[in-house]
Amino acid sequence: MEKTKVVLVACGTAVATSTVVAKAIEEACKKAGIRVSIRQCKATEVPALVQQGADLIVTTTQLPKNLTIPVIQGLAFLTGIGKDQVLNKIIEALKA
Repeated sequence: MEKTKVVLVACGTAVATSTVVAKAIEEACKKAGIRVSIRQCKATEVPALVQQGADLIVTTTQLPKNLTIPVIQGLAFLTGIGKDQVLNKIIEALKA
């Protein structure tokens, strides 16, 4: 059985925006057969959470440049423009 992938979903406050993004990622991963654990967080919490173990970050805000795992910009979840392409990038990153 494949290990559960950990995805950090970061926004400014870890409330509304990250909830929308997290739900979409969960649904897409379920359809793709990927086991995923979503952790919503504030952008300021990301460096510490990366150290605790994560596979991917999806963000709607600016993050530090020195992160050691892939970062995918998630503004498309808010605008609706390019959302499917971003979901595809997320799925591909988690399969890698």
